[in-house]
This record gives sequence, structure tokens and C-alpha cells, in this order.
Amino acid sequence: MLQFFSKYKPLAIVMAILSIIIIASIYTLLKPEKKLPVFQPDMVNSELVDTTVQYVRKYHKIADFNLLNQNGETITQDTYKDKIYVADFFFTTCLTICPIMTGHMLEIQERLKDDPEVLLLSHTVIPVADSVPQLKKYALEKGVNDAKWNLVTGDKKQIYELARKSYLATKTDGDGGPYDMIHTENFILVDKEKRIRGFYDGTNAKAIDDLLNDIETLKAEY
Repeated sequence: MLQFFSKYKPLAIVMAILSIIIIASIYTLLKPEKKLPVFQPDMVNSELVDTTVQYVRKYHKIADFNLLNQNGETITQDTYKDKIYVADFFFTTCLTICPIMTGHMLEIQERLKDDPEVLLLSHTVIPVADSVPQLKKYALEKGVNDAKWNLVTGDKKQIYELARKSYLATKTDGDGGPYDMIHTENFILVDKEKRIRGFYDGTNAKAIDDLLNDIETLKAEY
């Protein structure tokens, strides 16, 4: 009896290996591939969406912009062409949520420092105070990598319109005037087609882990 089984042992091993490969292949085919949603204005809390775009259900993209970074360089959509990026809104003298958010952006910068596919973009919400020299001072103090992360300033109305109508990141009250002020903890994940693929609490460490995982998921689409 033992001789009988030993005779067919190689065949049994081969069949077992084939069975494992077949089962694994079927599981891979049947398992749905994770894909991030493409956020449209009508999918987001209406308080965070300007009324002019509130009912948009498709084709929403980040609008073109023209701003200056910490080195006085012009930053536009072309700077982020064919890149995934994480955007947020801050100001350099903030003593509440911004230091936490900046710390988490620095963590993202460090963990993705060797990944040329992903960049960072932080918009000041007090551009009159956060001039190019002030942004440069802040960047040097915090350890911002100029090749990875742009801190941008410029026309206040343009920045506020981006926050409200493009990034859908903050409450819609206000007109971008001298007394208008936005303060949001949102990090926004933007894909290579300028579409929003995720929102994350920039003050929450777990949300940052989720963001980094989602970046890997998004990269798999390309």
C-alpha cells in the first residue's frame, strides 16, 4: 500500500500546487479591485460647496491657478501636470490646527520623499501677511523640501475661490474680502486629471495613514 502511494506522490504534489494556483487565480479575479471615488460637488456636504457648483454631478476638476511659492516661482496647474498631489490651506502664524497639519505634511513629505509621482501644495489663507519671504522663512524653519512641496501665496480672492469652488474644503460664507477668513483641517487628494479622490482630517494621525494608503491605491490606476 505504501509503495502504491509513494508511486503517485510526485503527481499528488503537482496536483496540489496546481490547485493552489487555480484557487488563488480565481480569488484574484473575483476579488473586486479597490478604487477610490471621484468626488463631485453633489457628493460633498453642501455647507462646504459653493452654491454655484453645488449640484454638479460630473466633470468637476480643480480650476487653473497662478500663485507664487516660497521661492518666488510661479506655480500653476502645469507644475502638477501628470502628478498626484495633496493640497491644504494654512497660515504661518496659526497656533491651533496648522502646526499639527504642517507636522503631518512633513510626515507625508518624508514618507514619499523618493516618490516623484506625488507632490504637496499648501495655500496660505492670509496672503497679505504670508508674503514670499515669510513663506520662505517658514519653509526653512519647518524643513520643507522645495522639490516636493510648494507653499503658495497670491490673490486672496483666487485662493478662497479655489478652496470653496474647486477643493470643496471649507464653508462657503464670505467673498474673499479683507474680513473673510477660512480655517479648514482638510487635506485633499487630487489625481493626475485634477479630480478630487479623497478628503482627510489633517489633524488626525489615523487619517494620514489612510491618505498614504489611498495614494498607493490611486497610483495603481496609472
